[in-house]
Amino acid sequence: MMLAGTQKKRKIDGHGNVSIFYMMKTRLYLNSKLILLSSIFFASACASQIASTPFIPPTQVAPPQPVLTRIAGTTPTPIQPTPTLEAPTLTLPCTNNLTWLQDLSVPDGSVVSPGSLIDKQWLVQNSGTCNWDATYRLKLVGGDTMNAAAEQALFPAKAGSQTTLRILFTAPFVGGTYQSFWQAFTPDGTSFGDPLFIEVIVQ
Repeated sequence: MMLAGTQKKRKIDGHGNVSIFYMMKTRLYLNSKLILLSSIFFASACASQIASTPFIPPTQVAPPQPVLTRIAGTTPTPIQPTPTLEAPTLTLPCTNNLTWLQDLSVPDGSVVSPGSLIDKQWLVQNSGTCNWDATYRLKLVGGDTMNAAAEQALFPAKAGSQTTLRILFTAPFVGGTYQSFWQAFTPDGTSFGDPLFIEVIVQ
Protein backbone atom coordinates (compact mmCIF):
# COMPACT_ATOMS: atom_id res chain seq x y z
CA MET A 1 0.00 0.00 0.00
CA MET A 2 2.79 2.32 0.70
CA LEU A 3 4.41 1.64 -2.63
CA ALA A 4 1.22 2.13 -4.46
CA GLY A 5 0.70 5.50 -2.81
CA THR A 6 4.20 6.54 -3.61
CA GLN A 7 3.82 5.67 -7.29
CA LYS A 8 0.52 7.51 -7.47
CA LYS A 9 2.08 10.61 -5.92
CA ARG A 10 5.05 10.38 -8.28
CA LYS A 11 2.71 9.99 -11.22
CA ILE A 12 0.72 12.98 -10.13
CA ASP A 13 3.86 14.96 -9.34
CA GLY A 14 5.55 14.05 -12.55
CA HIS A 15 2.71 14.27 -15.05
CA GLY A 16 0.94 17.04 -13.17
CA ASN A 17 3.95 19.36 -13.17
CA VAL A 18 4.53 18.72 -16.82
CA SER A 19 0.91 19.51 -17.74
CA ILE A 20 0.91 22.74 -15.77
CA PHE A 21 4.18 23.78 -17.37
CA TYR A 22 2.83 23.19 -20.86
CA MET A 23 -0.40 24.97 -20.08
CA MET A 24 1.47 28.01 -18.83
CA LYS A 25 3.76 27.93 -21.81
CA THR A 26 0.78 27.68 -24.15
CA ARG A 27 -0.98 30.56 -22.39
CA LEU A 28 2.11 32.73 -22.65
CA TYR A 29 2.41 31.93 -26.33
CA LEU A 30 -1.21 32.76 -26.97
CA ASN A 31 -0.95 35.97 -25.00
CA SER A 32 2.10 37.05 -27.00
CA LYS A 33 0.28 36.30 -30.25
CA LEU A 34 -2.74 38.22 -29.03
CA ILE A 35 -0.58 41.21 -28.11
CA LEU A 36 1.11 41.03 -31.52
CA LEU A 37 -2.21 40.90 -33.36
CA SER A 38 -3.51 43.78 -31.27
CA SER A 39 -0.42 45.83 -32.13
CA ILE A 40 -0.81 45.07 -35.84
CA PHE A 41 -4.50 45.97 -35.76
CA PHE A 42 -3.79 49.23 -33.91
CA ALA A 43 -1.03 50.15 -36.36
CA SER A 44 -3.32 49.39 -39.32
CA ALA A 45 -6.09 51.51 -37.83
CA CYS A 46 -3.72 54.41 -37.26
CA ALA A 47 -2.33 54.09 -40.77
CA SER A 48 -5.82 54.16 -42.29
CA GLN A 49 -6.70 57.21 -40.25
CA ILE A 50 -3.54 58.98 -41.36
CA ALA A 51 -4.10 58.03 -45.00
CA SER A 52 -7.71 59.24 -44.94
CA THR A 53 -6.76 62.70 -43.67
CA PRO A 54 -7.00 65.14 -46.69
CA PHE A 55 -3.88 67.05 -47.63
CA ILE A 56 -4.10 70.76 -46.94
CA PRO A 57 -1.44 72.77 -48.80
CA PRO A 58 0.37 75.36 -46.73
CA THR A 59 -0.72 78.95 -47.10
CA GLN A 60 1.65 80.90 -49.35
CA VAL A 61 3.30 83.76 -47.59
CA ALA A 62 3.91 86.88 -49.66
CA PRO A 63 7.62 87.60 -50.07
CA PRO A 64 8.81 90.52 -48.03
CA GLN A 65 8.91 93.82 -49.87
CA PRO A 66 12.33 95.39 -50.22
CA VAL A 67 12.91 98.27 -47.89
CA LEU A 68 14.44 101.28 -49.59
CA THR A 69 17.17 102.74 -47.48
CA ARG A 70 19.20 105.82 -48.15
CA ILE A 71 22.90 105.17 -48.51
CA ALA A 72 24.99 107.33 -46.26
CA GLY A 73 26.85 110.09 -48.04
CA THR A 74 24.54 110.22 -51.08
CA THR A 75 22.08 112.93 -52.08
CA PRO A 76 18.64 111.72 -53.15
CA THR A 77 17.60 112.78 -56.63
CA PRO A 78 14.79 115.33 -56.40
CA ILE A 79 11.59 114.43 -58.19
CA GLN A 80 11.12 116.74 -61.13
CA PRO A 81 7.59 118.12 -61.51
CA THR A 82 5.72 117.04 -64.59
CA PRO A 83 5.80 119.95 -67.05
CA THR A 84 2.44 121.38 -68.02
CA LEU A 85 1.90 121.00 -71.72
CA GLU A 86 0.67 124.23 -73.22
CA ALA A 87 -1.47 124.31 -76.31
CA PRO A 88 0.63 125.30 -79.33
CA THR A 89 0.11 128.84 -80.49
CA LEU A 90 -1.31 128.93 -83.98
CA THR A 91 0.59 131.37 -86.15
CA LEU A 92 -1.66 132.63 -88.90
CA PRO A 93 -0.03 133.64 -92.17
CA CYS A 94 0.35 137.36 -92.68
CA THR A 95 -1.67 139.26 -95.27
CA ASN A 96 -0.45 141.53 -98.04
CA ASN A 97 -2.12 144.77 -99.04
CA LEU A 98 -1.17 148.10 -100.63
CA THR A 99 -3.24 151.28 -100.42
CA TRP A 100 -2.68 154.18 -102.79
CA LEU A 101 -2.64 157.51 -100.96
CA GLN A 102 -1.71 160.18 -103.57
CA ASP A 103 0.37 161.07 -106.62
CA LEU A 104 3.50 162.94 -105.49
CA SER A 105 4.57 163.90 -109.00
CA VAL A 106 3.26 164.07 -112.61
CA PRO A 107 -0.49 164.31 -112.03
CA ASP A 108 -2.68 162.39 -114.47
CA GLY A 109 -3.13 164.25 -117.78
CA SER A 110 0.21 166.07 -117.54
CA VAL A 111 1.65 167.29 -120.86
CA VAL A 112 5.22 166.15 -121.57
CA SER A 113 7.64 166.60 -124.42
CA PRO A 114 8.52 163.68 -126.73
CA GLY A 115 11.48 161.70 -125.37
CA SER A 116 11.51 163.56 -122.04
CA LEU A 117 12.28 161.87 -118.72
CA ILE A 118 9.23 161.33 -116.54
CA ASP A 119 9.87 160.79 -112.79
CA LYS A 120 6.66 159.34 -111.43
CA GLN A 121 6.22 158.90 -107.64
CA TRP A 122 3.29 157.47 -105.68
CA LEU A 123 2.74 157.68 -101.94
CA VAL A 124 1.39 154.33 -100.74
CA GLN A 125 0.84 152.54 -97.45
CA ASN A 126 1.65 148.93 -96.54
CA SER A 127 -1.81 148.24 -95.18
CA GLY A 128 -1.24 144.50 -94.75
CA THR A 129 0.47 142.53 -91.96
CA CYS A 130 3.45 141.32 -94.00
CA ASN A 131 6.66 143.29 -94.29
CA TRP A 132 7.79 144.02 -97.84
CA ASP A 133 11.37 142.96 -98.53
CA ALA A 134 13.54 142.77 -101.62
CA THR A 135 11.62 139.73 -102.90
CA TYR A 136 8.45 141.80 -103.51
CA ARG A 137 7.92 143.18 -107.01
CA LEU A 138 6.05 145.92 -108.88
CA LYS A 139 5.01 144.69 -112.36
CA LEU A 140 3.43 146.19 -115.45
CA VAL A 141 -0.11 144.82 -115.85
CA GLY A 142 -1.40 147.01 -118.67
CA GLY A 143 -0.74 149.94 -120.97
CA ASP A 144 2.60 151.17 -122.30
CA THR A 145 5.93 150.62 -120.58
CA MET A 146 7.19 154.01 -121.83
CA ASN A 147 10.71 152.52 -121.89
CA ALA A 148 10.62 151.39 -118.22
CA ALA A 149 11.51 147.84 -117.15
CA ALA A 150 8.33 145.75 -116.96
CA GLU A 151 9.30 144.51 -113.49
CA GLN A 152 10.57 146.74 -110.71
CA ALA A 153 11.69 146.03 -107.14
CA LEU A 154 9.03 147.08 -104.64
CA PHE A 155 10.60 149.42 -102.11
CA PRO A 156 10.82 147.60 -98.70
CA ALA A 157 8.28 148.73 -96.10
CA LYS A 158 7.15 147.37 -92.75
CA ALA A 159 3.51 146.53 -92.16
CA GLY A 160 1.49 149.68 -91.40
CA SER A 161 4.11 152.12 -92.69
CA GLN A 162 4.06 154.50 -95.64
CA THR A 163 6.56 154.60 -98.46
CA THR A 164 7.16 156.22 -101.82
CA LEU A 165 7.24 154.10 -104.98
CA ARG A 166 9.12 155.54 -107.91
CA ILE A 167 9.44 154.57 -111.59
CA LEU A 168 11.43 156.49 -114.24
CA PHE A 169 9.66 156.62 -117.62
CA THR A 170 10.70 158.07 -120.97
CA ALA A 171 8.03 159.85 -122.98
CA PRO A 172 7.40 158.32 -126.44
CA PHE A 173 8.54 160.32 -129.47
CA VAL A 174 5.16 160.02 -131.07
CA GLY A 175 2.55 162.41 -129.77
CA GLY A 176 -0.54 161.09 -128.05
CA THR A 177 -2.03 160.05 -124.70
CA TYR A 178 -0.20 157.24 -122.92
CA GLN A 179 -1.21 155.22 -119.88
CA SER A 180 0.66 152.66 -117.79
CA PHE A 181 -0.78 150.34 -115.05
CA TRP A 182 1.29 148.68 -112.33
CA GLN A 183 0.57 146.15 -109.60
CA ALA A 184 2.42 144.87 -106.51
CA PHE A 185 3.24 141.11 -106.31
CA THR A 186 4.26 138.82 -103.47
CA PRO A 187 7.39 136.59 -103.67
CA ASP A 188 5.24 133.68 -104.86
CA GLY A 189 3.77 135.76 -107.71
CA THR A 190 0.39 136.72 -106.20
CA SER A 191 -0.86 140.23 -106.96
CA PHE A 192 -2.24 142.40 -104.17
CA GLY A 193 -3.36 145.95 -103.32
CA ASP A 194 -4.44 148.97 -105.35
CA PRO A 195 -3.04 149.29 -108.90
CA LEU A 196 -0.80 152.27 -109.63
CA PHE A 197 -1.52 154.42 -112.67
CA ILE A 198 0.17 157.10 -114.80
CA GLU A 199 -1.28 159.05 -117.70
CA VAL A 200 0.62 161.62 -119.80
CA ILE A 201 -0.01 163.56 -123.01
CA VAL A 202 2.95 163.74 -125.39
CA GLN A 203 2.96 166.79 -127.67
